[in-house]
Amino acid sequence: MQLYNKLSAEERAQIIDKNSQERITLSFYKYFNLGNPLMFRDHIFIKWSKMDVLGRIYVAKEGINAQLSVPKESFDRFKQSITEIVPLKKIRLNIALDHYSKSFLKLTIKIREKIVADGLDDLSFDVTKIGEHLDAQKFNQMLNHGNTVCIDMRNHYESEIGYFKGAIKPDVDTFRESLNRIDEELKKNGKEKNYLMYCTGGIRCEKASAYLKHKGIKNVFQLEGGIIEYTRQVKEKELENNFLGKNFVFDKRMGERISDEIVSNCHQCGNPCDSHVNCDNESCHLLFIQCNECKEKMNSCCSEECKETIKLPYDKQKSLRRGKRNSHKIFKKGRSTKLKFKIN
Repeated sequence: MQLYNKLSAEERAQIIDKNSQERITLSFYKYFNLGNPLMFRDHIFIKWSKMDVLGRIYVAKEGINAQLSVPKESFDRFKQSITEIVPLKKIRLNIALDHYSKSFLKLTIKIREKIVADGLDDLSFDVTKIGEHLDAQKFNQMLNHGNTVCIDMRNHYESEIGYFKGAIKPDVDTFRESLNRIDEELKKNGKEKNYLMYCTGGIRCEKASAYLKHKGIKNVFQLEGGIIEYTRQVKEKELENNFLGKNFVFDKRMGERISDEIVSNCHQCGNPCDSHVNCDNESCHLLFIQCNECKEKMNSCCSEECKETIKLPYDKQKSLRRGKRNSHKIFKKGRSTKLKFKIN
């Protein structure tokens, strides 16, 4: 029984290039009661591996959260396999705006405590009691309502390159920190406001809206399908687009262009730019925004120190990495003194 990837990422990339394989990038999530996450993980790994599905999936007793890349020729078969899983039968697939064949190069399915870490221990918290879903047209109407507080439920490095007009963009590193900011907004604005939330594909808003309901807020709304579905509907129905910039995505594309505005800057020179990269020094791997000029000047690194490190023999670089662990804290806004032009 195969429960591992037979090909390395490099081998997979070579095959995709050689066959000029067209792939569809998509995401989906579903909160439901899953009795045996381990058995479920094994089942979908075996089933989807046979279809050459790649990507990252989190499975927990509360449901599933998936970002995937599926061969175009296998897409219908994949959709059929989804309908055969009863809780996922009517699930909406968020299809990416731009498709990159190498957005994922392995299939990874991890069992987690929760599909979205929230830091909540309150047993009375019910994730199924959520706010009202709004389509793109109704979201625009609510966004422009005078009594609305719109909150971006994403992390700072996501909202830095794109956001909805007038939205509050918490300077946070994790979703659980966002919930703390919700509490602050409640104290500031009171319970009578319309609380409108959005995120990339909807999963974080699902839990955040339930959290607000748990707090006793009546007027809770969320963007159905997130920014991805909003953009599709705006184009399809020719609606006003209230999103500025790029939508950050968690694959090798790093972002999807939603509007022509560039709302961020290169962290090294300060010029307008909204292209995220990871530092080429593997012992650093810092996520930051870098323009093409700085990329060439700095050899795709975040600092002179890292620029010198990647010149060393590979074995020496490997020895320098030994014992070090990259932390999610590398995403923290303003944390790195290496970046001269990282602004709020």
